[in-house]
Amino acid sequence: MKRAEKQHVGPSVDLLALADIVERFSLKTIVVLGDFVADAFQYGDITRVSREAPVLILKHRETQIVPGGGANAANNFAALGAKVVSVTAVGDDEAGHRLREFFRAQKQSVSGIHTAKSWTTPTKTRFLAGWAHKVGQQVLRVDYEPERPLSNDIHRRIYARLAATLQKADALAISDYGFGVADPAEIARLLSRSKRELLTTVDSRYRLNAYHRAGLHSATPNEGEMEALHHTTIGKNLGELERCGRATLSEMKLQSLVITRGRDGMALFQPGKETSYIPIHGSDQPIDVTGAGDTVLAVYTLALASRATPLEAAHLANIAGGLVVMKRGTATISRAELLEAIGSSASETNA
Repeated sequence: MKRAEKQHVGPSVDLLALADIVERFSLKTIVVLGDFVADAFQYGDITRVSREAPVLILKHRETQIVPGGGANAANNFAALGAKVVSVTAVGDDEAGHRLREFFRAQKQSVSGIHTAKSWTTPTKTRFLAGWAHKVGQQVLRVDYEPERPLSNDIHRRIYARLAATLQKADALAISDYGFGVADPAEIARLLSRSKRELLTTVDSRYRLNAYHRAGLHSATPNEGEMEALHHTTIGKNLGELERCGRATLSEMKLQSLVITRGRDGMALFQPGKETSYIPIHGSDQPIDVTGAGDTVLAVYTLALASRATPLEAAHLANIAGGLVVMKRGTATISRAELLEAIGSSASETNA
């Protein structure tokens, strides 16, 4: 298409340099502030069609609960070798207890994961059905969400903890799924009082522009979120993508903006530079895109904290995103997997 021919792919990156950046991940301390979500997967075998209604009957086989939302971002940071400090709240319920137990088992600090009485841990329950010995397919999702905001006491404890942890952090990553942990005004206040400039990134599902006063470094929205933010449809219209990206970059005074575009890869916006379009890494037929944005946020943030340029960080995040969507369920990418993928790309380039 003519529009596609106008894409500025941008300069190539040194794959060996990318590997060096990944090797530095383990030296970094990242604070993750945001909404911790429990991703529950109910697996069952199809036995028959119900006599009561034209629906399938599933024989329950197993239930898995794994970190989702901001918890998945924190889990990705840990899998990549970074030291993670989580600042959030969970409910005094099974999902909240399971999330705390998960991170405790991973030897990650849970002192910043506050338990909020009379509050519900956001939970996304997916039902996967399949015939015996076949891979299950998602047939239903049920969401459980808090019915009330966090108490003032929990809010104060969260931001007191955040203020205390930022002094020794290499970066702050904000994962805002709209459940109330992330407060743009409070974040702006804390960052403005900081004695040093801290690399801060954000992935916000519904209100990216609410962070325009926070002085953030970078944001990693997906294309659908940009469409909702600008009340438009982008699709294959690169002109509209350019308009939305440039407007957000300017309004939020960001140093970089990465827009993930599914099978169309990524678009990287930087002030004073042409937009770089990065083709998708690997297959354009993903197995499961659940949580891919959390992986992109983690890798992009860690790469920037490890002295990568925005273009290098975007390439690394693109590789990681291409790997994680080939895994089922809410998944992570390890530092070893990322290094292996870089090595494979280098071998293909030199072949």
